[in-house]
Amino acid sequence: MYAVIASGGKQEKVAQGQTVQLELLGVEDGTEVSLTPVLLVDGTTVLSTPAQLKGATVKGRVIGSAKGPKIDGFTYKRRTNQRKRFGHRQQYSVVEILSIAKG
Repeated sequence: MYAVIASGGKQEKVAQGQTVQLELLGVEDGTEVSLTPVLLVDGTTVLSTPAQLKGATVKGRVIGSAKGPKIDGFTYKRRTNQRKRFGHRQQYSVVEILSIAKG
């Protein structure tokens, strides 16, 4: 059984016992979170409409946090001496999937 969840504007395929990196959730470590399923597959049964997913739940526990790769950027405009350097490093919450239920 697996599910596709929506978190932070992105979708992720998860299974029970798996650990995933989701965008920073803003909760403390050890906190249980409920994630929104978009699709649920159990063998040959596929639940995808909002009416079918009404009782479906995906529960997880926040294990810790992680950082993504550093992205360095540089913009310039020629002949005008306009230059700008910028960097970004995404923060993630590491979540362990505890259970997937059809409801």
